[in-house]
This record gives sequence, structure tokens and C-alpha cells, in this order.
Amino acid sequence: MEILDKKQLKAKKITKIILIVISLLFVVLMLVLPLVSIIVNSFKQGIEFYFNSLSTEYVVSALGVTVIATLFSVGVNTFFGLVAAWLLTRFDFKGKNVLSTLIDIPFSISPVIAGLAFIMTFGRLGWASGIIDSINEFLGTDIQIVFAIPGVILATIFVTFPFVSRELIPVLNAVGKDEEEAAALMGAKGFTIFRKITFPHIKWALVYGVILCTARALGEFGAVSALSKTRGGTFTLPLEIDALYMSGSADSITAAFAVSSLLVLIAVVVLVARNIFEFRAKNKKAKD
Repeated sequence: MEILDKKQLKAKKITKIILIVISLLFVVLMLVLPLVSIIVNSFKQGIEFYFNSLSTEYVVSALGVTVIATLFSVGVNTFFGLVAAWLLTRFDFKGKNVLSTLIDIPFSISPVIAGLAFIMTFGRLGWASGIIDSINEFLGTDIQIVFAIPGVILATIFVTFPFVSRELIPVLNAVGKDEEEAAALMGAKGFTIFRKITFPHIKWALVYGVILCTARALGEFGAVSALSKTRGGTFTLPLEIDALYMSGSADSITAAFAVSSLLVLIAVVVLVARNIFEFRAKNKKAKD
């Protein structure tokens, strides 16, 4: 039996080493090397060219549009995520499962299809086109959804829709309703209950959801590409990178890598922030 145990331990150790090697190789080949390649190619023509590539009118405009779309999508989806998570975990109603399923639609639909759906809704042939025209005529405005900033924002909101709510729902289910119901019986108001009892339990999940939402918004390409056509006007950073790369010249390709490195840097910052918050959340749980 002792010999058998030693053999099992040895086999387990070998299996662990093999799995570690496979995992490391996969991560290095699929993630690390491509990212390193982007950084190396970014500085192919020198540091001056790198910074000049990041300061062009098109890139600055694309960065601005990306930031605007990200801020709107994070704000809207944070509010919706809180409301939806609270509704689905604290109330029973007809259609609850349907609503829960609908929230996950962006996970299963191609972003390009989402972009086309918005075009068929708000474009010249869409059913909402007449409503928008009537509003513009009445107010004397020039509101435009498709091929304008509002369309880019809508597309970004759509693809980032489930992230916050899907982080909050499991936490709220795990916490349960006992503390909230006890506080209500003692006369506490709704917002007081949320602020003093619910929020402390969900704050790290909320932060984590916001970080995931931000990361997804920054890198969105498919849905935005269907609703954006003006370089220097409605292009986001991923679209600007694509335009630079497809130009085909050596300078534009190097510039595309330079702009890509900006997104890589942002992604690393987001990843570090996520790990910090995740670490703090685990420490908080361990102390509790």
C-alpha cells in the first residue's frame, strides 16, 4: 500500500508538471508573444515616430470617441446592472426567467448583427426613422443615430449590457435577503437598507463588473464598425487601428501597432486594477 501511495503521488506530481507546462506554453504562445510583438513593432521606426503616431488628429479623435462611448456604456450598464440584479434576486414575478435570459442576449449574438439591427431600427429605412425626423422637425435639431456618436454609444452599451448584472446576481443570491428583511422590520427605509446592508456585500462584485464592462467597451469592434463610417469623426480606437493597418504602407502599419500598444497598455492597467480589487475582496471575505 505504501509503495502504491508513492507511485500515485509521483504520477500526480508528473501530471501536475505536465499540466503546468501545457498551460504556460499556451499562455505564452497565444497571449504573451502576440502582445510582445505589438510592443516591439510599435517602436520599429523609433520613439519619435511612436509618439507622433499617437498624436495625429485621427488617433486623438478616435481616443475621444472611445472614452465617450466607454463612459456612457459603463454608466448606463452600472445603473441597469444594479436595478436588474436587485429585481431578479429580491422579487418574484411572471417572466422573471425570460428577463434573465434576455439580459444574456449580447453574449450569444454577433456584435455585427447587433450593429445591423440598430441600422434597421434607426436608419433611413428603420421604423424609428420617422420618429427621429419628427423630433428634429419639431425641435429644430439634427439628431442622428446611425453613423453618428449616438449610434456608437448604443452599440457599445449593447455589447457590454450583461457584465455588471451578471457579476452582481450570484453575490446577491449568496447573501440572501435575511439581513435586509430584518432591517425593514426594524423600520429602515429602502435606500438606507441598500447603503448600509446590501452595498457592502456587493461593492467588490460591482467594481469587478465595471472593470469588465470597461475592458469590453474599449475593445469593441464589430457592432461599432457597422454604425460608424467617418474617420476622425465616429471611429473608435479599434476602427482607427484597422484603418491604419489596411492602408498598407510601412508607416501606417507601424502606426497601427503604435495605437494598438495604447489599447494593450489600457488593458494591462485594467487587468492590474481587476486583480487588485479581486485580491482585496478575497482578503475582506477571509477577515469576515
